[in-house]
Amino acid sequence: MGKKDVLGAIHVKLGNGIPVKILFVRNRNKRSEWLAILSTDTTLDHEEIIRIYGMRWDIEVFFKCNKSLLNLGKEFQCRSYDALISHTTIVFTRYILIAWQMRKEADPKTFGNLFYELGEDIQDIDFVTALQSLIDLFRNLAKSEVVFSVDIFKSQMTKWLAALPSYFKRCLDISGCES
Repeated sequence: MGKKDVLGAIHVKLGNGIPVKILFVRNRNKRSEWLAILSTDTTLDHEEIIRIYGMRWDIEVFFKCNKSLLNLGKEFQCRSYDALISHTTIVFTRYILIAWQMRKEADPKTFGNLFYELGEDIQDIDFVTALQSLIDLFRNLAKSEVVFSVDIFKSQMTKWLAALPSYFKRCLDISGCES
């Protein structure tokens, strides 16, 4: 935003006596409308207030995407604090994978379906199930008293990797277990 987008600013005190600066800026999306940005740091210049607001807006978009597109708080209901933290971590990891994929791709028009594809693939197998299957695989190897060699390890890891959702394999470029 340039200086021409700043329509005006005013210094006022709130009801509790806190001084604030209210900045009025033109809405980029609808030029006929304006936005009011409130800052409690009245020493900042207009550009700095707009820059900080822009960073906050990115955070709002992050949470909006996680809640509406990646089902944060919708696909899992639990009262356990650890389970909630785990669910939130999984959803944020999905977002990180999508952001990483977006940086790798050249065509921004392809990203919309990526949110839905990632959400659907994750429902096929979750982290706990994938980890449990890996633990079961090694537990079965231990029960059969197989001498643990690199070849057996590679073979078993290849089988486990083959059972992962296709999206994980494409994102991580996993086709098998290599040395």
